[in-house]
Parts: sequence; structure tokens; C-alpha cells
Amino acid sequence: MALTLDESQRMLLDSARSFIGERAPVSHLRRLRDSRDPDGFDRALWREFADMGFAGVLVPEAQGGLGLGLVEAGIIQETIGRTLMPSPFFASAVLGARALTLADSPSSMADHLAGIAAGTRLFALAVDETTRHRGSGFVCTARADGSGYTLDGEKTFVVDGHVADWLIVAATTGGAAPATVLLLVDARQAGVRIERTLMTDAHNSARVQLQSVSVGAAGVLAGPASGARVLESVLDAGRAVLSAELIGAGDEAFARTLSYIKERKQFGRTIGEFQALQHRAAVLLTDLELARAAVMKALQAADGDAAESARWVSVAKAKACQAAGLAAQEGVQMHGGMGMTDDFDLGLFMKRVRVLQELFGDASFHGDRLARLNGY
Repeated sequence: MALTLDESQRMLLDSARSFIGERAPVSHLRRLRDSRDPDGFDRALWREFADMGFAGVLVPEAQGGLGLGLVEAGIIQETIGRTLMPSPFFASAVLGARALTLADSPSSMADHLAGIAAGTRLFALAVDETTRHRGSGFVCTARADGSGYTLDGEKTFVVDGHVADWLIVAATTGGAAPATVLLLVDARQAGVRIERTLMTDAHNSARVQLQSVSVGAAGVLAGPASGARVLESVLDAGRAVLSAELIGAGDEAFARTLSYIKERKQFGRTIGEFQALQHRAAVLLTDLELARAAVMKALQAADGDAAESARWVSVAKAKACQAAGLAAQEGVQMHGGMGMTDDFDLGLFMKRVRVLQELFGDASFHGDRLARLNGY
């Protein structure tokens, strides 16, 4: 499959860039940050976003969505990365929609999927329990209770968890033969405590405490037989889409840096004329283009063969972490001391890239994962 966009995907890209660029520039993030907005995103803008069809990109047409795939979700997420737009798109429209469509009983999730497409229901995936991403080996337990489960445990770095209407919680059944289950939990249910934790990039995360939370049969999204497989598919979809956001943020940081070195003058010449900076810019361009190709392959693979997708996803996330990280660091360096000030947007891109590198595994995590998948 070609690592380029087809005509319909280019139209989606143009639509997303037009809407997000106009309605949510970087100044939009600054306004939410400086006003200490309790939600951390603009709900009115989110409704407009949903009306454009973006929130339903992974939702089947039968439930009011666009019925598209991860390549299209990546297009939207990359555009979000270019303006640092705070929104529940990743948590709800990507992770939430992916999990619900892979549920043991997809028909029972139809109302939830319709709510995602309409922008009226928000979901958050609660997976990690430590300061570093693992995606398995949970301490959070789901004890069998009739046809359902009782949940106990804690989760951290739950993206947009404090605004979620529903949580998708990964837990272990424990016992001699532990298995992973995915459970739907009403965020307002007794025993659920959610604490907002504002990240360094002014985006949203949360800590979730679950104490004797009862989940009935209707809330079992994926049982012991399928839980681990479904979770891995959801995580890989998220990793691939996050890689696209890294490309968007890194590419925008690079574009702003190029513009700056073409204007900034020292010793009577624009600094972009100095060969050393030209070489560094060339390395950045090459790295970002290589990462873009890897991300496109990962997005395509994650919609296809699960056995092969894991490898491509880890390649893409590791490469995107490296390329976007370099773009942010070099951007700050080439801007000089001003690049570190809050008056310049570049520092905001550097912070966002750093958070994205950690979410769902950094370059070291995915390098190790790729080695294990290849038998090392």
C-alpha cells in the first residue's frame, strides 16, 4: 500500500487544517491555560468539531460516524499536533471508539458509539498504574461477582479522565490463572474518585481511584478470553495515532524554526545562510520525512494484520519520538535564549512533544518491544 494520501484523505486533511487552524490556533491553548479552565478544553468548540464529523471518524456509519480508519484518525491527530489543540479527540474518538467497536458484544455499544460521534459522550482509557507505561501486569483487580465484576485499584495518567463520562478500565482477574478484562465504568458511580492532574504541556490527565466499584454484565466490554487482545489493539491504535501527533508537532516546530532563521540576522546576514544551520535543518527534514513514512505504515498496519501491526507501530512510535524530539530541541537552540521564553510558542511545542514521547511508551520502550517481537 502506498505511503501517501489518496484524494479523499487529502480532502479530509484540508478540511481539518482549515477548521482547526482557524478555530484552535496555539493562542487557544494559551487562553485555556492562562484562565485555568476547569475542563481544559472548549466544550462549544468540541460540539462544532463533532458537527464537522471529526469525532466520529472511527465510528461506524450505522451509529452516525464516518466509518473510516486509523489513517484518517491520524490525519486529524497530526493536524491537532500542529496547533496543540486541547480536545478529547484522542481519548474518546480514538481510544474509546476503537475499544467499543472491538467489544465482545459490539451491538450493545451502539448507543455509546453514537454518543462519541455526536460529541455528547466522552470516554477515557484507564491503563497505566506507574510512572512509566507498561500496558500489562496490572495491580488493579476485577473480582468475579455474579455475571459482572468488582473493581479495586488505582490508575494514573488517564488522558482526559477528569472530563470523561465513562471510563474503560483495564484490570486483572487475579488468581492462579490471571487474565485481563476491559470494563466500562460510569465516572459518576459510587466508589470512583477522579483527580485532575494538569500536565506540563497544559493538557489534561487524571488519577483514578476505584474502591469496590460494581460493574454488571452490561459493563463487560471484553472478558477474560479477549481482554488482552482487545487492549493491545486499542493501545497500538493509540500509539500509531500519537505518533501522527508527534509528526504534526515536530513538523510545525521545524517550519517555525525555518521561518525564524530566514529572518533573524547576525553579522549582517540571515543566520539561515550559515552552513552549519543549513546542515542541521537538512538532518531535521530527513528525519521528519522518514518518521512520516513510518507513521503512515503503522496507521495502515494497525487497521489490518494484528501480528504485523505491533512491529510497525513500535517502529513508528520510536522514530516519531526521536524525530519530533530533535525538531523541538533544535528549534529552541536555533531561536537562542528567546526560544526558552513563554513569549515564543516553540516552548509549548517542546513541552507537548515531551509528554507525547512518554504516553503509551517512549522510544526505549518500543525499541525493547520490537526486539522482543523479533525474538531477542
